[in-house]
This record gives sequence, structure tokens and C-alpha cells, in this order.
Amino acid sequence: MAQRVPLGMNRALQQSAPGPQHYESSMPSRFARAIAALTFLVFPFHAGAQSPPQEAKQSTEKSASGTAENSAWRTLFDGKTLDGWVTSGGRYDGHASWTIEDGALTGRVGPGGEGGLIYTAEPYSAFDFSCDVRMDFPFDSGIFVRMAPTERGAQVTLDYRPDGEVAAIYSDGFLAHNTTAKDKFKKDQWNHVEVRCTGFDMHLVVLLNGEQVMEYQVPDNSPGFAPRGLIGLQVHGDRDDPKSNKVQFKNIRLRERAVFDESGFEPAKDGLLSISSAASQRGWRSLSSRNDLSDWKIQGPSDGYKLERGVLSIPAKDSGVIHTNEEFTDFHLRVDFKIARMANSGLYLRSSRTGENPSFDGCEVQILDDFNWEQDTKSKLVDYQFTGGLYGSLAPGWKRYRPIGEWNTYEVLYVGNRLAVALNGLTLYDVDILTLPVGEHPPFAKRPKSGFIGFQRYGAPLVADPYSAWFRNIFVKTL
Repeated sequence: MAQRVPLGMNRALQQSAPGPQHYESSMPSRFARAIAALTFLVFPFHAGAQSPPQEAKQSTEKSASGTAENSAWRTLFDGKTLDGWVTSGGRYDGHASWTIEDGALTGRVGPGGEGGLIYTAEPYSAFDFSCDVRMDFPFDSGIFVRMAPTERGAQVTLDYRPDGEVAAIYSDGFLAHNTTAKDKFKKDQWNHVEVRCTGFDMHLVVLLNGEQVMEYQVPDNSPGFAPRGLIGLQVHGDRDDPKSNKVQFKNIRLRERAVFDESGFEPAKDGLLSISSAASQRGWRSLSSRNDLSDWKIQGPSDGYKLERGVLSIPAKDSGVIHTNEEFTDFHLRVDFKIARMANSGLYLRSSRTGENPSFDGCEVQILDDFNWEQDTKSKLVDYQFTGGLYGSLAPGWKRYRPIGEWNTYEVLYVGNRLAVALNGLTLYDVDILTLPVGEHPPFAKRPKSGFIGFQRYGAPLVADPYSAWFRNIFVKTL
């Protein structure tokens, strides 16, 4: 099961905590104070005593993209309890009445006509959401995505009234109207609704009863949108509809997806992916398809590295860096990684090949054995030292980190001053790097605008395996 880490961890660095790499083994404690200033960038989710969503059987049915995929669906509502659901934590909390009737999650206005949302207890960024919905006429409801207290999510409207719209997109005003989908909504019957939400800049696709009825793309670099958030179901409230009218949801399921929603990576063998011709035409290419290191340069000890059958293996002893020969400015990147127990590594971005420290002559997204490090080293980590942290600047927050020995996936958007990083389909942060604290290290404004993509080799004496980290499916698209 993936590790759930609450947002806003802020633990002081103590002796033996991991340094960014062999150039530096500890960080000044004032970084811990600087990180505290970042609490405005995140919002607290608490799983509490909620039960985790149950695993569903694999499905090959048509998804919102119209393609058949073998992905694991999860059941979010068991038809009996509200485990896994909360009524606060999004932007539009309220006091609607939520009950379970005939195995369906049922919403009505509150005693005073109040509306409100019920949310998933966990946040999501990229996913397919599927449910069956039935509404009395008239009634105003909706499916909300990426709901956060202080940032914008989006609503797929289910406004089933004479002047309402079904499958329009709304976020502090209409982003896209829909004047035709309501005619396809079956009155007094169950309707099947699917919503796909992907992209660092949100991309929404909506299907109603198997027919695509909406597609909307938030314009690139639009401010104010949440990078992740809760999924919500709505009772609108403050309408003149009969108070006994209701909306019902059942068969509520979800499967997480990659944030990059271009369907361009195809399964090959042994967990490897290949690039489709369409993805190749869009600019995606592999950095790990060769069975040699000719596309890579090594700094520090050169022994032990290998790139075989699409997997780059990083030795556990000694410290150094392996990085691309090529330099990158603006790009998309996706890469799988797994590590050995007690391993420490990192993903370098725009780092200088002539600098002293690639973590700060560029930047580093941390990779670490979060599960065992503090216990085995008898130390405490600063929040940015956990996997996913932007080293020296930013904590990863809530994340889904798979156990040691399993493959994880980073997705990165780096364009100008904008850096967005996702781990296993959940966006960790989407920030303007010029606003981040850096302690005594160079500010991002003075760091290279172009540089290599690389991986850290960290001397790890507590790693029993001869290799500490492995990388595969390294794909990049320059912009």
C-alpha cells in the first residue's frame, strides 16, 4: 500500500540526516524555519479513521478517452457506510443532508435549504471518476474535482432544471457552457457519468451514458488552480426546488492516471514502455532505450553503472552523479524509479555540469527510503528531505509513495520559472521557483536556466544490495 504522508510536516534536522549528495552531508537548521513560511502553499488533509477505498477488480471497459486499458479501479463507496468520505476540506463546504438509501449515496438540502458537498477523504490530481447518478427534477448537483480550501478546482455541472446545464465546466464562473447534454440525461433513470481529470494544467473530459459530451482544457499557466484536491459531490441549495427532491450516486469508482494525459506510452515487456508514433510526433523521446551509457556522462567514480534492458542501475558505494550529455531548458519529463532499503538518491534538473553542487547549481527532487531512514539512522529529517521534496526549499506534502522495491513514477513540468512535480499521479507541488526559500544557497534567479537531467549516486553504507537505485522509462519532451 502506498504511504500517505500528511501535508505540512516540519521536523528539525538532526545529526546523521541525509545530505543532498556527497558534496554536503548536512543543512543549516534555519532551513527548517524557512520551510515554515511555505505553509501557505499547502492545505492539511487528514485521513483520520476513514477506511481506505477498497480495491476493485481490473477492468477493460471504455474509459473517458475511448481506449481500453487494463487499470485498477477502486470502489470509493461501499453502498453501506460513508467510510472514506468527509463533509469539509474543500472550497464549498456546507450543511446538506447526506444519507445512504437503497445502497445509494443520497443528497438533499439541509433543514434550512442549505447545500453542501461531500468529499473523498483523500486528494487526487489525475484520474478517471465513474458513477451512476439519478436526480429528481428539478435539482442542481455536480461533480467537483481538485477541491481545496483556498484554490480553484472545477465543477462538472449536473444542473437538471429548466434553465440548468449538464456537463458544463464551472469554476468561479463558467469556463465552458453546455446547452445540449441535458437533453441526453434520462429523467427518473440512472445515468452513467465519467470524468477524466489530468494535466498540470487541468484537462477535463466528460462522458454521459457512454457519449463524450464535454472536453475542456484550462489554458497553460492559468493562476489560482489547485494542483490536487478532493473530489466532491454536490447538493446546491438555495433553490426553489422541493426540499424533498434528491440526488443519488452509486457505483462510485476511481482509477488514478498519469498527470501527462497524452496517450503515448505503450506497454512493451518487463514493465518497460515504448513511445507511440503519435507521441513521437508530439516530441516525446526516450533517454533509456539504448543498452549503453553513450547518452550519459559520469561525474565521480565511474565504476558500477550499467544500463541494460532499459534499466539504469546506480551503485550503492561511493558518491557521484550520472547525467545527460544534453542540456535542457523547458521540458516535460517522466521517469520510473525504485530504491533499495536505506538508499538515498535524487533527480537533478537543469543542473550545471561545471557547478560545485548539482542540488543548488540547478535543483534536486529528493529520493529516499522514507520508511526506514529515521529509525535506522536515529535521526530526524527536515520536511524537504523526504522523497518528493525540492531539496533545500519545499516539502512534498501529501503523497502516495510505494514500498521499497516497487516502482514509482515522477512526472515533471519545468517551464521558465514554473516547476511542477507529481509522484505516482499525484501532484506534489506546482510553484514559481523564484518565490521559494533557499537558505544560504543561491536563489533560483541566479541558478542556470538550462542544464542536465541527472541522478544522484549516494554512498550508502547501510544498503545491502550492490545497487541502491534503479531508473527506467526515462522519457523527455522539450518545449
